Amino acid sequence: MKVLIFLLSLAPLTSFAQAPNSDLEGAWSTTFSSADGATNQLSMIIQDGYFVMTAYNEENNEFISTLGGAYTVSPDSFTVHYEWDSSTPANVGQDRSMSYVLNNSLLVFNGNVVWQRVDEGEGPLAGAWQITGRKQDGEMRRRTPTGSRRTMKILSGSRFQWIAYNTETKEMLGTGGGTYTSEGQQYIERIEFFSRDPERVGDQLSFDYKIRNNEWHHMGFSSKGEALYETWGHRTE
Repeated sequence: MKVLIFLLSLAPLTSFAQAPNSDLEGAWSTTFSSADGATNQLSMIIQDGYFVMTAYNEENNEFISTLGGAYTVSPDSFTVHYEWDSSTPANVGQDRSMSYVLNNSLLVFNGNVVWQRVDEGEGPLAGAWQITGRKQDGEMRRRTPTGSRRTMKILSGSRFQWIAYNTETKEMLGTGGGTYTSEGQQYIERIEFFSRDPERVGDQLSFDYKIRNNEWHHMGFSSKGEALYETWGHRTE
């Protein structure tokens, strides 16, 4: 089922004032009920001109769907340029607009779906990142940040999500996310959904990190226990 269909499931709410682009940044959450009566989570991160929305059920370790890409805001609408949509790949490359209103910690899309603010998108790692390098066989191999196949990581002040996708084939190749903390030079992820391996839900991964020349150096072990050293740069296009 398409994620945006989930956005139509809650009762209408009105009488909010419009807000500028920057006020939307950060993490947001809401819930929806599926046909079997289960309560599922919807997580959204809006950060540095990019947007990701994901539906999942943490209790059942179930990833449901994700969509996102670049976004723009006008006085009365939030417009997404789709770069990935796991449930409706035909949307990739298309623009879709939703009306929105905002009042402090509440955000409403299409006049009927209420999101609660989780954080305001502040912190040393908050931003939209794209992978720029990975160490393999003892050698750092640089990656071209443009092209159809991409790996992004979007972080708010407390939530993260990575997405691997191909804009040419319109495939979403994998995604995972949840909450994170960063203290000193340690970055810790707690996984709440993982499309490739639901058994990883609940795992906590700890990494060393540093910011050098505006790149995020990310060092530790992957969810498979393999040594990992990656570099990430801010997404600029």
